[in-house]
Amino acid sequence: MIALAPDVILAGNTSTVEPLQRATRTVPIVFAGVVDPVANGFVETMARPGGNTTGFTQFEYGMSGKWLELLKEIAPQVTRAAVLRARDITVIETGELAAIQAVAPSLGVEISPLGLGDSGDENERGIASLARTPNSGLIVGTGLPAIRYRQLIIKLAAQYRLPAVYPYNFFVTEGGLISYGPDRVDPFRRAATYVDRILKGEKPADLPVQAPTKYKLVVNLKTAKALGLTIPQSVLARADEVIE
Repeated sequence: MIALAPDVILAGNTSTVEPLQRATRTVPIVFAGVVDPVANGFVETMARPGGNTTGFTQFEYGMSGKWLELLKEIAPQVTRAAVLRARDITVIETGELAAIQAVAPSLGVEISPLGLGDSGDENERGIASLARTPNSGLIVGTGLPAIRYRQLIIKLAAQYRLPAVYPYNFFVTEGGLISYGPDRVDPFRRAATYVDRILKGEKPADLPVQAPTKYKLVVNLKTAKALGLTIPQSVLARADEVIE
């Protein structure tokens, strides 16, 4: 691709940007799906990227605490919550857990990480163990393992009657209870503006990395009913989509 001498490259997530940066430090790269470009070494700072790469992030760690607040709002009885995340911990999982733990004391909830393995049976045992503790809930992180095993996670949450909060709306359209997270398409729309500016002569080093601006709250009332939960009107009023 680099040998074709493009004027600019539009990239997706970390696994795409990393090899592109190894291949070139001159061709402009605009990403639209990296979670922490500073920690990954793609840019010097969010405000001043400083190299040939800039773009739009898919996530901002601080909003992870909203998942716990939402879980407590829809299931006030929850006093213990597991944060489901990749077993091979990355900067993403570390940042998410820290933000959740920061708000936990004020909500009276004990937080524990629950690592996702490479086996469906292993993951089922972990969730089943959580369910044996009364007043437990589940927060599903943004890592790829959670997306890969989402159907199993959704099924087990229903089976063990665990209230669960998910990071993306497709978890809820597939049967999950509630999700709050960034619009995953919007960063690509916004990336088009940076591609345009670079083609007109601006440098990636001078274009600040931008965080998400659009978030979606989606509620599945059918799942709530099956779990015996009544979703508060305050939550329904804020929802971008309610699945009947």
